[in-house]
Amino acid sequence: MRIALIGYGKMGHMIEQIALSRGHEIVCRIDVDNQEDFDGEAFRTADVAIEFTAPSVAWGNVQRCFDAGVKVVSGSTGWMADHAEEVRSRCANGGCTLFWSSNFSVGVYIFGAVNRTLARIMNRFPEYDVRMEEVHHVHKLDHPSGTALTLEGQIVAEVDRLEAVPIESIRRGEVPGIHSITWDSEADQITITHDAHSRKGFALGAVLAAEYAATHKGLLTMDDLFQF
Repeated sequence: MRIALIGYGKMGHMIEQIALSRGHEIVCRIDVDNQEDFDGEAFRTADVAIEFTAPSVAWGNVQRCFDAGVKVVSGSTGWMADHAEEVRSRCANGGCTLFWSSNFSVGVYIFGAVNRTLARIMNRFPEYDVRMEEVHHVHKLDHPSGTALTLEGQIVAEVDRLEAVPIESIRRGEVPGIHSITWDSEADQITITHDAHSRKGFALGAVLAAEYAATHKGLLTMDDLFQF
């Protein structure tokens, strides 16, 4: 598979390493200093582009992939809510393909399945209040994190008494990502936590998503890749 990388920071380098180890080819690397490569022939030969950038430029990057007829995997957060309707329209009616997730970690996806199940149970126990804490590196621009918002959405969908979940966002050091959800009552407390040791899990998930997107069309998510 031919992959274009959009965003060549720490995540981009790790995605490249994993993609090469799985036998894929990197046909171009686009970063802030070579935006003209979006118009190059190498970019248009890509089977899939993998995009990890900033919220302010992510939607523009995705549009350039759509316009070039290149399928795209995006792990950038903080932009999808504002453009979801147009994304759905272009994927449904324009023949475009986007695989989007707020977090590509396989472990986080498993954590989300546990979160949904626990929330479904807690719908029957109103004596428990819920709160969330998310911790990331100081370079992360959006807060709460996209993953925290996804987890919150899962909880709200399952618990009738809730419209939102209090989320505390902490930025320190080079923390890849920690998400903790606590259900607290007078009697006891239940906490579930996902703690990423490195960015490797996110990078591997992004490459797995690209492999899936290469043979599928439309608006794709981790629910399509892992069905449990």
